[in-house]
Amino acid sequence: MNGPGASPRRSESVRMPPRSNGRDGSRMRHLAIIVFAREPIPGRTKSRLIPAVGSEKAARLADAFIRDTLAKAHELRPAELVIAGAAPGGAHRSRYFRRLAREYGAWICDQGPGDLGQRMMRALRPFTNGGALLLGTDTPTLPAGMLAQSASLLKAAPVVLAPTLDGGYYLVGVRGPLPDIFRGVKWGQPCVMNDTLERLRECGHPYRLGPWWYDVDRPGDLALLRAHLKRRLEIPAARALHIGREIPCPATAVALRELGLY
Repeated sequence: MNGPGASPRRSESVRMPPRSNGRDGSRMRHLAIIVFAREPIPGRTKSRLIPAVGSEKAARLADAFIRDTLAKAHELRPAELVIAGAAPGGAHRSRYFRRLAREYGAWICDQGPGDLGQRMMRALRPFTNGGALLLGTDTPTLPAGMLAQSASLLKAAPVVLAPTLDGGYYLVGVRGPLPDIFRGVKWGQPCVMNDTLERLRECGHPYRLGPWWYDVDRPGDLALLRAHLKRRLEIPAARALHIGREIPCPATAVALRELGLY
C-alpha cells in the first residue's frame, strides 16, 4: 500500500544496482537520487526523538519521513531512484525496503558497515559517472524544487553540499571521480559541514552549496516541523528558507495527526 500523498510507479521486481566499472562510477549515465535510510524499527531508529515521543512513535515518524523523501525524489526525472538501506540482515533481505523498492520503482543497495562517511562513499560510488545526489530522510518538508536545484548545481561543479541549520548537511552530490571528502569528519557534531568543506579545500576539489533547509532529528525540531505545517513559522530563518504555504510532506502530516503530535 502506498504511503499518504505518494504517487509512485511500480516495477515487477526489486532491482539491484549495476556492478561498478572499476573504483568509481558505473555504466549508468542518468543522475541517481540515492535515499539514505535506516529501516524504522522501534528502538533502533530516530533515537534522539525517543525520549520525547517513545520508540513506537519515533519509528512511525521515521517511516513517514522516508516515504515523503522517496515521493519527492521520485518526481525528479529522468533520474534513477536508489534506496541505500540499513537493516538487520541487509537491505536486500528487508521486507520493508523491498516493498518500498517495488512501490517506487527503485534500486536497492546496502549501506554496509563502517561510519557514516564510509557508508555514504559506498552508496555513492557505483553511480557517480552520471552524477548522484545522496539525500537523507531527516528533511521531510524539503520542497521538491530544492532537490531539483541541487541537481542543477551538480552540472556546474563536481561536488554539491546542501547545508542544514544545525551545522550538517542533508544532501551530498558527486559527479565524476569520488574524492575522499568524508575522512576525519566528526559525525554527529555541529562541525560536520565545516569539516567536509575543509577536506574539499585540502583536495583542491571545486564544490557548490545547495539551498539551506532544516532537519528533524531532535525533540526541539518537532516544534519547528509542527509550526511549518500549521503555517505559523515565525523564526528569523523562515524568510531565507523560502517556506511556502503548501504541505510538502503529506505522509508526515498524517503521521503527526494520527500520533497526536500535531
